[in-house]
Amino acid sequence: MDFTKLLEITLGAILINNFIFSQFLGICPFMGVSKKMDTAAGMGMAVIFVMGLASAICYVINELVLMPLNLGYLQTLAYILVIAALVQFVEMFLKKAMPSLYSALGIYLPLITTNCAVLGVVLLNTQNHYNFIESLVYGVTGGIGFLIAIVLFASIREKLRFAAYPKAFEGFPIALVTAGLLALAFMGFSGMKIW
Repeated sequence: MDFTKLLEITLGAILINNFIFSQFLGICPFMGVSKKMDTAAGMGMAVIFVMGLASAICYVINELVLMPLNLGYLQTLAYILVIAALVQFVEMFLKKAMPSLYSALGIYLPLITTNCAVLGVVLLNTQNHYNFIESLVYGVTGGIGFLIAIVLFASIREKLRFAAYPKAFEGFPIALVTAGLLALAFMGFSGMKIW
């Protein structure tokens, strides 16, 4: 196992190629659930779980079922079905174990199914020809990158309630400006190299 490659995947998924700030995937839950820190953290944890598990399961399905049977053209459909099943599992668990978080996430929890960041991670695992460990690391660290992005954004949005800015920027416009500034800050990591 090449630890340099795993470190490269980890830093790439969290900082350099962050799904939110560099690849612009998963923007809907990012904008919708980021008004409070606790709901943002809950969504981030759910995305880590779904991304990590989806990466592992989709790798196994791809290598043991789709490729041996020459059904590679069904990858996207199979991946979406796996993600939908995982999200249903997460939704049932949160409804039973953490009803307050379940109600706070609202419509955005089932939207993890259509979160393009989750589908993106499993498709990128296949496209980059990652092995099982690399796929799992990319899935989990991609979720960690999503968590960091949404928690940073939520912490800033909570403070913006007390900030003085022009009336025209109230609500969604100031959120877009903030997201843009955070994306610019994360672009500073794009020059990182791993030796």
